[in-house]
Amino acid sequence: MLIKVRVQAGAKKEKLIKKSEDTFEVAVRERAEQGKANKRIREVLADYFHLPLSRIMLIKGSQEKNKIFEIKA
Repeated sequence: MLIKVRVQAGAKKEKLIKKSEDTFEVAVRERAEQGKANKRIREVLADYFHLPLSRIMLIKGSQEKNKIFEIKA
């Protein structure tokens, strides 16, 4: 399953909002430096879907606010 994620890096509070079946907004405290925010987003998604981190892959948008992740259930 592919999902679209709009990211806010460097936020004061972490949150995940489900906008539709395949669209999410995620705010993380980590800054968008050296992949730190992308790593934390994967962790947040893994917690939300109750899956191991290895099943969440960033497909597109590693340096953009709009990203596409693959969830391997």
